[in-house]
This record gives sequence, C-alpha cells and structure tokens, in this order.
Amino acid sequence: MFDYTLAHWVTFVSAAVLLNLSPGPDIAFILGHTIKSGIRSGFAALFGVWSGACIHVLMTAAGLSAILAASALAFSAVKWIGAAYLIWLGIQALRSTGEGGWIRETDQAPVKSRIYRQGILVSLLNPKVAIFFLAFLPQFVVEGAGPAWAQLLLHGSLIIAVAAFIEPPLVLLGGRLAGALRRNRKFGLWLHRGLGTLFVALGIRLAISTR
Repeated sequence: MFDYTLAHWVTFVSAAVLLNLSPGPDIAFILGHTIKSGIRSGFAALFGVWSGACIHVLMTAAGLSAILAASALAFSAVKWIGAAYLIWLGIQALRSTGEGGWIRETDQAPVKSRIYRQGILVSLLNPKVAIFFLAFLPQFVVEGAGPAWAQLLLHGSLIIAVAAFIEPPLVLLGGRLAGALRRNRKFGLWLHRGLGTLFVALGIRLAISTR
C-alpha cells in the first residue's frame, strides 16, 4: 500500500511547494494579520486556513467536491458567499481608524479565536480551492497503490504538511518586519487601508471568476 516511485514523489513535492508559494486569499489573510496584529494573530490565521484546507481534503476524499465541480449553481453559491465575505472583511478594515490597530498581548485570546474562525471561512468559501484539490490530487492516484480515497487523503494531507515548512517562516518574517513599526499610529492606519483594499480586490476577483 502507498508504493510510489521516486519520480512520483519528486513531481508531487515540487507541485506542492509551488502551490504553497503561490499568492492568493489564504496567504494574503495570513500575512495581513501577521503584519497588522503580530505573530500570534498570524499563526491563528495560519491554523484557521489549514483547518479549512483539511476540510477540503476530506471533502475531496469523500467525493463531495465533485458536486461542487459538477454543479454550476453550487459553485456560484459558494463563490458569491466567499466573495461577499472577503469584501466584508475588507470593508471592516477600511472603516478602521487605526487606533488600537496593534492588539495588546492581554487582549489576544478572543481576537485569535475570531481570526482562527475567519481563516477557516476564507479557505472554505473559496470554491476554486475545492476544485483545485479535486483536479490536482487524482493525478497522483496510482492503480494498485491502495484505495483511491486513501491515496487522496494521503496526498492532500502532505500538501498541508509541506505548508508547515513554508508558511510559518513567512509569519515569523512578517512579524519581525512589522515589530519596529507596531506603535506607529499612521502606519497602522495605512496598513488597515491597504489590507482592506486587498481583501476587497480579492473578493471582486473571486466574484468575477469562472471555473
């Protein structure tokens, strides 16, 4: 079971690395919260996105993502909900005055919980992620290497494992770069504006996207 060639693993790992390095709503969400609110908030966003990715993997293994790929109505519904959510996050940031933009350590627990939940939704409400997993993972299913669902689950889990080597250093780097500017109110204001604009743009891009 799970008997693959070296070429199989080289191809898969290379693709997984490129996937995790490619920019998108997930990376923007993680780095945005890291720079805006610090490393702990960045990791809360990171774990939220990973949790959403785990659900996508489970859905792919169970065949549920095929419904999303086959149904134009289901795709449109998830797409518009996801776009509206990203735009809502962007508007909230744009409306910020910049005061208290840098969250104090003692206030982190409830904020981190909210960011974690937002990360799950940002990942889940992007139908292109589900369809990507559905199109990408089956290419690495090898006949005779085990049940298809188990191979899908294995490779999907490994994509998240690869992310564990790539994304945490980005969070740490983002936190260090922002540390020196954390008490600058004007910087905090512009950061909220920039983050808000980015999320609105990502929401619009998702809204006008097609399969």
